[in-house]
Parts: sequence; structure tokens; C-alpha cells
Amino acid sequence: MTKSIHRLSESAVRSAINEGTEAKLPDGGGLRLDVKGGNASWMFRYVAPGSRKERYMGLGSAKAVSLDAARQLAVVARDLIKSGLDPIVERDRQPEAEQAGKGRIPTFEIAAERYIATHESEWKNSKHRQQWRNSLVTYAYPKIGSTLVNDLTTDDVAEMLKPIWLTKRETAARVRGRVEMVINATIAKKERAEANPALWGVVRHLLPLQRRKGSVKHHAALPYSQMPLFMKTLLADKSNAALALRFLIFTAARYSEAALARWDEVDLRGALWAVPADRMKAGLLHEVPLSGQAIAALQEAKRRFGDKGLIFPGQKPGKPLSDAAFSQAIDRNSIEHATTHGFRSTFRDWAGDETDVQREVVEAALAHSVGNEVEKAYRRGTALAKRKLLMTAWADYCASKVATGT
Repeated sequence: MTKSIHRLSESAVRSAINEGTEAKLPDGGGLRLDVKGGNASWMFRYVAPGSRKERYMGLGSAKAVSLDAARQLAVVARDLIKSGLDPIVERDRQPEAEQAGKGRIPTFEIAAERYIATHESEWKNSKHRQQWRNSLVTYAYPKIGSTLVNDLTTDDVAEMLKPIWLTKRETAARVRGRVEMVINATIAKKERAEANPALWGVVRHLLPLQRRKGSVKHHAALPYSQMPLFMKTLLADKSNAALALRFLIFTAARYSEAALARWDEVDLRGALWAVPADRMKAGLLHEVPLSGQAIAALQEAKRRFGDKGLIFPGQKPGKPLSDAAFSQAIDRNSIEHATTHGFRSTFRDWAGDETDVQREVVEAALAHSVGNEVEKAYRRGTALAKRKLLMTAWADYCASKVATGT
């Protein structure tokens, strides 16, 4: 049976764009890719309700709008037709912006799809890309998708989140954060003049308190007094996992951040590691100052594996070291049970007990969000320099023999 929809593939689209040969490539359901004169654009063909005449609506350049994004826009158009509406008429019905150059005001759904099309190439994790759209399609679009971005209120955002706020906490937090990013983009494009209604510091006042269920789960952590001895044994362990674990400890990183670290994220000359937003729990880019010990671990990894792709590859090509490999390296070298996440607690305890570093700087080193938006903006310019001193002191302590007397 001939496939009636989703006929194209990403590779076919790329080939068509690169070759530039004039063609009209159907994807099905009214969506097609038009290639002509070196340009490639998405086109949606349909018959408006109550009419027999075909209409064509442009959905954007194929260089800016991905195949998945074009399909989603086509879905929106088909839904409008099912409701008895003409997609072009509905698009043109949006009010003109009051200021020159501001353009037409998009609905939240259109703004979100535009944001995804612009940024999804930055998201290397395919699962993350899929979750981004799916979470908005499931929870945001039905509630606020058809609302113009300049009409959205904090009440709208709160009402969208309430059904999942207490039952799906992590999902709710991610949806709120993604809505905030989409609206920030519309503010940057001057499509919205008012403050972002999805800011956590504002919307939280309209949502019920999320009480913790049961006791808090603590990850087994090594007392920081034992860290120098542990690091000494770890340095003698020549396994790949021990090398990666040293880097994880020196940077106070989470397992997923360190295990999936790639060479294109690291600036050895500038002694900086930029962990992309899609691997961070908070969904924000995290810059980590690299101590001399962390750089030494990277240089050793470079000698072992080269400087392309994953810094600490596992046994299978293209796959990272497993969490189990890290755990085994810990068990081989530690006299107490500990976990990779527990080393972040070790770092936090050491910084709190043994240094005079401000709490906010320590929390920033752990990529924890603290304070209000003004405080965050104020600290953004100074925290990196302070964190560099902190991470150097931490690495020096780990590599010292002071605490154990050995």
C-alpha cells in the first residue's frame, strides 16, 4: 500500500536542499517541499471550507523550518479546516503590530513551533527534541496554543499547569520552563511588550504548594576528609572509568553531564567546559571553570581516545561509559559506599565547612538555581571568576595529602 502521509525523510529533504534541482516533493496530507532556483520552502495545499478552489499557504523556508516542524504546522492547518476555518484567513486575521517592523503577533503554538525550528539543531539528544514538542502538544497547546502571545497572562499559564502540578511535578516544571523560553523569544522579537507571564517567581503564587512525599532520598556521599586518600587510590587506577570519575569529581558534575561530555564543549586554552542546556537539569547552559587537575584528566583522555566525539567513550562505539562502570571504580577505590551524585554533596560539605565562599557561588558551581531574577542577573557577571577560584581550591584539596596525613 502506498504511504499517504509522512513520505519524506530528513535525508531526502537535506538532499533536495543541497542539490537544488527544481522539484515538488509531497509529504502527504497537503504538505510538500517546493525546490526552485536554489530555494526550498514548505507549502501546504488545501481546499478551504465552503470552497472548491485550491489554496496554497507557505510554511517557511526548509532551511529554517525542519520537516517535523512543517508537519506540525500542517497539522494545525488541517485542524483549522476541520473546524470550518480557512488557515490563510485565520493567519491574516491576526492584528497588525502597532510598531513598525514588529510583524504580526503569533499565537503561542505558532511561536513555539518557530522556537523549536530555530533551536532544535542545538539539541543533540533526539529524545530531548521529541520531549520538547510532545510536552507542549500535550499540555500547553490545548490550553494556550490559540492565544496570541501578547494576550497571555499569568492566570493562563497557571491554569494550564494546575492539572499536572501536583501529580506530574517534573513534567509540570519542564513545561513551565519551556513556555517561559518561548515567550522570552517573542519578547526579544518585540511581539510582546509585557513581562513574561511564565516566570517562576510570578506564576508560583497562583499554584498550590508541592509538598514532599515521604522522606528525601539522599545519595551516599564520601566524607570530604577521606577525599584526598580516595583520590590518591583513584590516580593509581588506570581504568577509563577512574579517569572519567576524576574529571567528574574535579568539576562537581552529575553523571549524565560528565559521561556525555564531548570535545566540542571544551575550551582547553580558556580552561572552560560549556555543558549544553539539554544535558542540564535546569535546562540552561552551564559553564564550568576547569582546574589544572581537570585539564590534566582531559589531556589524558585525549591521549587515550583522541579529541573527537565523546571525551570518555564506553566499550561500544558512540556510547558513553555506563553508570555501573563509575560505580565499580568507586567501589574498587573507596573504603565507604558512595555514588557519583554523592560526590556533589562531598563538594558542598567541603565548601561550606572549609571555605568562606558565598553560598550563592557554591550553588552556582553545582548548577543550582538560587535567588530571584534580579539576583541571578547581578551575579551572572561575577560568579564565573569566583567559581574558578573555588574549583581550583577544591581540586587542590582533593589532590592533597593534608586530611589523611599520608
